[in-house]
Amino acid sequence: MLGVWRRSRPRTRVVAGVMVLAVAGALTWWLWWRGGTAADAQEQAPTTRTVAASLETLEKTVTTTGTLTPLVQETAAFEVSGTVTAVEVAAGDTVTAGQTLATVDTLQLEADLLQAQATLATARAQLDSAQTDDDGTDVAQAQVDAAAAQVEVAQAAADDAQTAMDGATLLAPVDGLVTAVGYEVGDAVGGSAGSSSGTSSGATGSTGGTSAGTSTATTTTSAGITLVGTDAWRVDATVAEADVAQVEVGDQVEMTSDDLAQTVFGTVAEIGLVSSSTSGTAAYPVTVQVTGSYDDLHDGIAVDVEIVYERRTEVLTVPAAAVTTADDGTTSVTQTDPDGAETTVPVEVGETSGDLVEVVSGLAEGDEVVMTVFSGRSTQSGSTDEQQLPGGGQLPEGFEPPTDGSFPGGFPGGTGGGNG
Repeated sequence: MLGVWRRSRPRTRVVAGVMVLAVAGALTWWLWWRGGTAADAQEQAPTTRTVAASLETLEKTVTTTGTLTPLVQETAAFEVSGTVTAVEVAAGDTVTAGQTLATVDTLQLEADLLQAQATLATARAQLDSAQTDDDGTDVAQAQVDAAAAQVEVAQAAADDAQTAMDGATLLAPVDGLVTAVGYEVGDAVGGSAGSSSGTSSGATGSTGGTSAGTSTATTTTSAGITLVGTDAWRVDATVAEADVAQVEVGDQVEMTSDDLAQTVFGTVAEIGLVSSSTSGTAAYPVTVQVTGSYDDLHDGIAVDVEIVYERRTEVLTVPAAAVTTADDGTTSVTQTDPDGAETTVPVEVGETSGDLVEVVSGLAEGDEVVMTVFSGRSTQSGSTDEQQLPGGGQLPEGFEPPTDGSFPGGFPGGTGGGNG
């Protein structure tokens, strides 16, 4: 054989060497492929595990989105005439009800108050004189009545002047956060005709009125100081027409956002009767009252809203993948006893929530049932994916459901010959 090899041409030797290498490579690949296929088949083989029937809380919810808004939002404004002499707060400050926000000069207000008080004193003196001179005649009685009316008018003017004097100091109407300051020292503010007070919850400002003997000043500014409450919030949301019938005032609400560190809770406070339409879909306004105290709430935060319209506690459940549905609609589970023996047990199921299904009858809390899983190798980080088979097993990776909605027997809603 060696002699034949030596007598062969060099070209023949090269061709023969290439053929040998090709055969060896093909054999190596075939052995590797067979080994990999066997390993994959082994890893994708179905396995079973047991789970215990347990008591859970099942909820039905309607989900939507909304925006956080302070329940109290007010603008305090001067209702007297004068020049701003001090502004005590800035945007971002937290204030308490009754705290001084700003002041105007009181020179004219003090003069008006003194004049009104003097007029009142004169009217009272005239009333005293008329009562002293009353001789029982009609004329004397008329003079008394006229003097008494003048006292009433003068008293009202004096009260207005005192109120205007008090209004020279603008006070915070509520506890809250200052969000806007529309006054600067030196600004001239008008009387009640030029003041601003309007907010979502009914603005209030310092009370006041025109003083006796003077005319109401025309305005130069009607700005104010805006505050929002920090201890009461609401969320304005909309619920689709198909879902709004499920929602009732008083339903519990859970709200989350990337801008919040925790879940915010609330209750449905109001459901609007008039729908709005967005892209042809009718929706109804729903107002949620935030309950509890939170430190990180801010006006305008967008939140995901989950309205819980039904909640049942201590409901017996098992994973939906542990339940098998037969052709006739009956359902069953495979139950194991302490010795590991398996028994097919018929069960009556109720509602489904997520991957859990309610067991109405057939099982008790703690009963062990079998769930079949298929484990497949993942291409990322060596993790293992488990895909559950509806009706008691797992779908192999890559399985595509039939487009006509039919499933083999044993799957929920299946049409083939399944097990009972």
